Amino acid sequence: MPAYKIHEHTFDMVVVGAGGAGLRATFGLAQKGLKTACITKVFPTRSHTVAAQGGVAAALANMGEDDWRYHFFDTVKGSDWLGDQDAIEYMCREAIPAIIELEHYGVPFSRTDDGKIYQRPFGGMTTRYGEGPPAQRTCAAADRTGHAILHTLYQQSLAHDAQFFIEYFALDLIMDANGACRGVLALDMAEGTLHLFKAQGTVLATGGYGRAYFSATSAHTCTGDGGGMVLRAGLSMQDMEFVQFHPTGIYGAGCLITEGVRGEGGILRNSNGERFMERYAPSVKDLAPRDMVSRAMTMEIREGRGVGDHKDHILLDLTHLGPEVIHEKLPGIAESARIFANVDVEKQPIPVIPTVHYNMGGIPTNYHGEVVQLKNGNPDEVVPGLYAIGEAACVSVHGANRLGSNSLLDLVVFGRAVANRAAETVKRDGKQATLASDACDQALARLDKLRNANGGTPTAVIRDKMQRTMQADAAVFRTGDTLRDGVTKMREIHASFADVKVSDRSLIWNSDLIETYELSNLLDQALVTIVSAENRTESRGAHAREDFPDRDDANWQKHTLCSVNERGETSIDYRPVHMYTLSDDVSVVPPKKRVY
Repeated sequence: MPAYKIHEHTFDMVVVGAGGAGLRATFGLAQKGLKTACITKVFPTRSHTVAAQGGVAAALANMGEDDWRYHFFDTVKGSDWLGDQDAIEYMCREAIPAIIELEHYGVPFSRTDDGKIYQRPFGGMTTRYGEGPPAQRTCAAADRTGHAILHTLYQQSLAHDAQFFIEYFALDLIMDANGACRGVLALDMAEGTLHLFKAQGTVLATGGYGRAYFSATSAHTCTGDGGGMVLRAGLSMQDMEFVQFHPTGIYGAGCLITEGVRGEGGILRNSNGERFMERYAPSVKDLAPRDMVSRAMTMEIREGRGVGDHKDHILLDLTHLGPEVIHEKLPGIAESARIFANVDVEKQPIPVIPTVHYNMGGIPTNYHGEVVQLKNGNPDEVVPGLYAIGEAACVSVHGANRLGSNSLLDLVVFGRAVANRAAETVKRDGKQATLASDACDQALARLDKLRNANGGTPTAVIRDKMQRTMQADAAVFRTGDTLRDGVTKMREIHASFADVKVSDRSLIWNSDLIETYELSNLLDQALVTIVSAENRTESRGAHAREDFPDRDDANWQKHTLCSVNERGETSIDYRPVHMYTLSDDVSVVPPKKRVY
């Protein structure tokens, strides 16, 4: 192996990823006086949070009755009782100060007539513990909320002198002999130079792995790089079988149409023009949780009431809302529909289909953002020096199904939580133990191997097979047969990576090499996802099995932990769901049938 020159940097904290979670952590850490670096493979304001449309949930009660305890209840119920209730309490209570903070930092929220933050209803958000009318809880900046938040957080990070390393690709975590994370090795893609970031704490905020599927609302950059690095470090991922399909991706393009459209009064219709959601969720109709709406749409299509030449999609009708509502509240949606579906939403409905949107599973953490693993019988053993937040993490506040507008909340609440935790536990300019001389050898050997990979199969071919297999066999409805078949195929596809071909040998702007690293990250997580799905013999939230249609709390109210080694061998273990709260301000919600 040739000698690779490594540039060393020392920081108190290093954050990998510059989306909403990464930037909230970056500026929070810098604000606390910790020397902080943020490494990101795309320019910060190009991170995928910029595409979040509908809004961010917080029980501000600006537009009617609300209480953070109602939000807590809805989130537990939405999670289908797989969410950890201590973490959910933390998120829903902290939502209120976290959103007021964002407002003070400069997020340009839409306003009510009396100047308060505008809030719209979203699926599964109710009042009076599910007994009252829908809650108007989702704080919005028109239909570009993620864009507004991301730009504001980047500005705040710059104002607090955080250091950015832009267009740097994180290759691998650097772990020491005791299992502590000591930093990360990254490639400066523009210059082709290698950089070791040594830090007391490494925060993974790398987003989801939606691109493991063929049709996804995720950007092409959503390759779960943090999860890939964690699995390579020998750690487990949690609840990976729970993949959210957003009911309304534009048919053919996969581009997202926010749930905010239904919050403003948009209606789903089948080929008969029927508002079919009345049959599936009589009380909340089109504002049922996403897993339920996705399954209802799929059932309509299966039963022959789909739309179009192939009867394979559904229509989302906004025509009755009127131009004023569309121009003021949904301008971005009107634009997306025009570009990607050639539809004028004031006159025609939008063709939509359930599309992979969000990963409930991820790197297991506690509500401080510290990564935890099952070790020596302790399910909450903290991995020293390693944190994870946002979609990369599984806290687990979303359990088996995330409620719309809880994701932007997850980013800001737990990005803030990591900064608060680090301020208590990390010493400013603290002395760091010397790294072993061979600390980077494994990561460098892998880089050299992939860079010179000369097999017979291009990266794109393996990626296409993976995406099509996941789309076919780990979709909205699952059966034992399709999952078994899918696991067999995914194991073969995973093994075929040994025959990958990289045609570019350079290190400077080598997109072939970067895509191969990304594919490696996706393959590990795709395999863990489908293995975990085959293993869970029940239906819960987004994991719907036709051969096990009921939820089974006696056997399955537990988190799946799954790891994979370099030979593609997987192993499964479990962590208990936290059925307790942090305080007496709110009571544990006991499991019951999840109906709306």
